[in-house]
Amino acid sequence: MLAKDFDQVAELIFLSTNSWYQQHLGNRVFQGKPEDCRLFCEVYEDLDPGCGIVVEKVKTGSLVGSGFYHPRETHVSLGIMNVHPSHFGDGVAGRLMRHIIKEAEVRQLPLRLISSALNLDSFSLYSRCGFTPTDIYQDMLMEVPREGLPNPGKSLPTVREAELTDLVAMGRVEFEVSGISRERDYCYFLENTGDRWTTLVSESEEGEVDGFLVSINEPATRMIGPGVASSPEAAEALLRGQLDRFRDETVVFLVPGSCRELIEAAYGWGARNIEIHFTQVRGEAQPVAGIVIPAFLPESA
Repeated sequence: MLAKDFDQVAELIFLSTNSWYQQHLGNRVFQGKPEDCRLFCEVYEDLDPGCGIVVEKVKTGSLVGSGFYHPRETHVSLGIMNVHPSHFGDGVAGRLMRHIIKEAEVRQLPLRLISSALNLDSFSLYSRCGFTPTDIYQDMLMEVPREGLPNPGKSLPTVREAELTDLVAMGRVEFEVSGISRERDYCYFLENTGDRWTTLVSESEEGEVDGFLVSINEPATRMIGPGVASSPEAAEALLRGQLDRFRDETVVFLVPGSCRELIEAAYGWGARNIEIHFTQVRGEAQPVAGIVIPAFLPESA
């Protein structure tokens, strides 16, 4: 993928994603304009130059497929992958997948992704390629009240804005919780070029960082995540802190299906289920020892 492809890739992401959801679920993921989806190209190119790929029709030069991969210290993540609706079923997604699998194999790292449980076409593709589901997440949509959330009625950990000096602690807590590391991501969020990201950390009673949570508020995606927390209480405190930044707006976040405390808290705030996603891994999967709140940009499996 080249910089000159970004507009065409943005239109492909917009058209492909909305076409599938409109056909199967009667709704759209992207409500704005196709050019809003340039965000995906820009973020992945910032993080990993040259790790976007496209499938191109030789005769016309038009793009029929696109995908992103994200090499990290402990694994490779598969980012958003799209095929033009007129080429669904033509093997384009398989060609993209084989290329990215080869990149992970060269690095001798597991390949991880987040996949929709509702899209059986993509689920089947990943399953045939050797991926195994590991964790389930409930996608929650919430219209945050203008006045914010009600008082929790209980004591929760302290939450504050993250600083660059928190970088090492963020890496430590994520490795302890999920066994993965992605230092370049933390730097990117904290440096916050373009004012896209808000990063919060939670602190234990001893003043140590025991969780962090990122959010993005852009026309293409208003989403809370990625983040991790050592306890449900820390996760709730972080989620409350981020939701407060989306007052009078609608935002999406993912909650682990195994964390009843966080799910019930989200229902109590007025959040509702809109989809189910799986973490899937091709290779060795790391056990989770805490709370993981994943996101789709950048893919944070």
